[in-house]
Formats: sequence, C-alpha cells, structure tokens
Amino acid sequence: MALLHKAHITPTKLELLAAWLPARPWYAGDGPLTRVAAARFDDPAGEVGVETLLVRAGEGPVLHVPVTYRGAPLDGAEEHLIGVTEHSVLGKRWVYDGTADPVYVSTLVEVIRTAGNEAVEEFEVDGGRVSREVDLKLTGSGAEVAPATEITGHRDGDPTVISTATVTLNVNRVPLIVVDPADKGVLSACWTGQETPAVLVHLR
Repeated sequence: MALLHKAHITPTKLELLAAWLPARPWYAGDGPLTRVAAARFDDPAGEVGVETLLVRAGEGPVLHVPVTYRGAPLDGAEEHLIGVTEHSVLGKRWVYDGTADPVYVSTLVEVIRTAGNEAVEEFEVDGGRVSREVDLKLTGSGAEVAPATEITGHRDGDPTVISTATVTLNVNRVPLIVVDPADKGVLSACWTGQETPAVLVHLR
C-alpha cells in the first residue's frame, strides 16, 4: 500500500522531467510534456517513494520513466538526479532516475519474480483512508530468480540496462507493444488507450 499526501509540489514532477528528459539519449517528441499514466510500488522500508510514470512530449511516443523520491540525497547518484522539489507535507525531496536507485531495482525485481502488481494507493482524509483508482496497471510475469540487492552496472539508453549480482534488467524507455504471453521475467503494463499489455521491463 502506498500512502499519498494531498500536497503542493514545487516544481512539479512534469516540470522537473521537462527539464531533464531532453538530455536523455532515448528522448523523443516535440511539444509540451503531458502525463499519460502512473502507478506506485511499495518500498518495504517505507522510506523511498517509487513511481512508474508514463509521459509524452507532444505527439511523440509514450516514454517510460521510473522515478524515486527521497528525503535525503542518494550517495554516489549525483549524475542520476532529476531534480529537487519542495513537498508541502514532506519537505524537500530528491527525485532520481529510478533505474539507478537500488530501492527501485530491488522492488522491481521482487514484483517481477513474484508475479506482483502495482501498489494500492490511499490518501488520508479526515482521519481515515480513501483508496484512489490507479490508471496504470502493472503486472509481473513471475520468474525463478533470486532477489536483487545491489546495482553493479548501469547503461542509459533504450533499453536502459541495469546489472545486479543476480540478474540483468532491460528497461524499455519506449514500451514494447508486441508481447509474447509465454514470456517470463517481464513487467507489463496497460493504460487507457493501451489495453493490450506492453512490456516495460525484461529481466534476463
């Protein structure tokens, strides 16, 4: 379960991404950046926000951008910092490219290997909790691999390749629409206008 806060964020996620994305080698599109869909994963320790964002620049392709939100800088990850934002409830938050954050990677591998899904999202309202409908459905296929705990290599691109001691992950920056239903070791996604599952991540 992901507990969210009704808050003001300055600059916004899209403003941070609009400044960061054009320098990426896999960026495509021309025009204002818009949100397509998003969903969260749970950090078991409850310290790091883990979100999968799908965005589009103008009429360009849908882009897959995993991000993490931290209450303090991540050691050794300066080159993967998207930006710093001010959250009206949580204070200053450091926003990172999730593919270079070990919490995102370990959580992602766990979702894939256990055939998991996106987290349930809830808001606190008048002392109670209210669920929010998620517009991005994420599904792990299941895979017989060990958990991942540490990133040993990272190569940006499409796909972005993440190496760990146990597995290698190919993160498709442009989701792959052609899916083999028998394929194992994948994270697939559906969203409005894309009811056929598209592959966001391959685990090798």
